[in-house]
Amino acid sequence: MPAPPRTVCSVLLRTALVTGSLIVTGLLAHGSPAHPWPLPPPLPARLADTGGGSQLITAVAPAPGSTTGRVTWWDRWGGRWYERGSAEARFGANGLTEGASRAQGTNTTPTGLYELPYAFGIRRAPAGTEFAYRPVTDASWWCQDNASGSYNRWVEPLPADCAPGEAEHLVAYGQQYAHAMVIGFNYGEPVRGRGAGIFLHVNGKGATAGCVSVPEGAMRAILRWADPERDPHIAIGTESGALAVTRY
Repeated sequence: MPAPPRTVCSVLLRTALVTGSLIVTGLLAHGSPAHPWPLPPPLPARLADTGGGSQLITAVAPAPGSTTGRVTWWDRWGGRWYERGSAEARFGANGLTEGASRAQGTNTTPTGLYELPYAFGIRRAPAGTEFAYRPVTDASWWCQDNASGSYNRWVEPLPADCAPGEAEHLVAYGQQYAHAMVIGFNYGEPVRGRGAGIFLHVNGKGATAGCVSVPEGAMRAILRWADPERDPHIAIGTESGALAVTRY
């Protein structure tokens, strides 16, 4: 495990925690060791639940309708959280919505706290990647057909009960799925009609259909950083509004 940095981070999110809600109220620049007010703890320390591990990704948008925001990845060391990296992020074309009530096809990113079951990609995993990484082939699909027994699952090949028009042919998204991580939204026990195929992936041309995306360099850095033995999770929420970071 790497030694902690001397400071918590160069830029901190000043947050308030209200019954598990992620509410970010401003930005605080950490420019010098002396401040006229106490520095708040880093963002993960203000969340009601971070998944129980010692790694966390936070994906934060300014408001529910925002299509851009910031992804930050954190390590917990010695009982404290430290920022390890940060990048601009993109969200669904229609912003963010509560994960428990999200509907499929709404182009919204679900808020909440989620596991990261595994990573995948059209390109090889970056050197140093320890996270489970599945290579994309011509036969790789993600089924989004509500009538299929493979709903919200990777399939190879496409099963007969999953219509091609209701599935993503992963290899067709050469830029976005160069590298990606599965976000465990509606994954453990899928609810039909809630949504399928929510990933953390490389930026495309603009807003996503509900995923979270970051520049390719950031995605590669996250894959090198993620340690499966430290049980990383992702928390998705907003700065304004009170969308709860609820564990699903």
